[in-house]
Amino acid sequence: MQFGARTDMGRVRENNEDSYRVAPEINLFVLADGMGGQASGEVASRLAAETIIAHCREGIANPSLAQVGNPVDGVSDTSNRLASAVRLANRVVNEEANKDESRHGMGSTVVAVWFAGGRMSLAHVGDSRIYRLRGGEFEQLTQDHSFVAEQVRRGLITEQEASESKMQSVLLRALGIEPEVEVALDEQLVMDGDVVLLCSDGLTRELSNEQIAAVLGETKDAKETADRLVDLANRAGGGDNVTAIVIGPSRKRMGFLARLASWFEGSGARS
Repeated sequence: MQFGARTDMGRVRENNEDSYRVAPEINLFVLADGMGGQASGEVASRLAAETIIAHCREGIANPSLAQVGNPVDGVSDTSNRLASAVRLANRVVNEEANKDESRHGMGSTVVAVWFAGGRMSLAHVGDSRIYRLRGGEFEQLTQDHSFVAEQVRRGLITEQEASESKMQSVLLRALGIEPEVEVALDEQLVMDGDVVLLCSDGLTRELSNEQIAAVLGETKDAKETADRLVDLANRAGGGDNVTAIVIGPSRKRMGFLARLASWFEGSGARS
């Protein structure tokens, strides 16, 4: 497995409220998009990402570590530990916001993916997203916890209207706003050739699904792919901070698939 990540302030904002942390030794990837003005959003996103990584690492070292919140039935221990980490991050951000009046109301979105045992556990809160490209099919694996996304789901507005709405930034759920938060949790099987993307809305507001899928479909080096996505978002306007984490097959695996495809093409030509 290879990964690449990049975060950028964009062309309009004066600071970067996005944060990401990775723990490749346990195949855990976390991205957070803070909010709250001044430096508060930066603090919230950093606390969220660091808390999730730390709690999951501690859970591996000590499987009996108490979980935050009630376990979810029907999912793996890995998924429940990830959900526990997100709930803990919510408490940490909320407590920090309440300590300092200047940071009151700060919060963050979060998306996290943890690979283990041929599966990936996904947890998220807010409108940062997780996508997967599998065999040419590009799919969003998360649902935005936002006002306009909920209107689209209810059939009140179209996706086009949502993309043009001034209410895009209004979230229905975020870390740190309340002492407790509902975490969206899912599990997916991992298949050969899967490419997974975690991103903040600074990417998805500037690039279409078709543009993102096209870049991911050319993935040979995950870091170059993350860089290219961020560069394209900036060229398209860069109206917000933009962060991308790309996770895909190892370079060795990609080389094998390329050679295999070449062999089949040659075999077909000979026949």
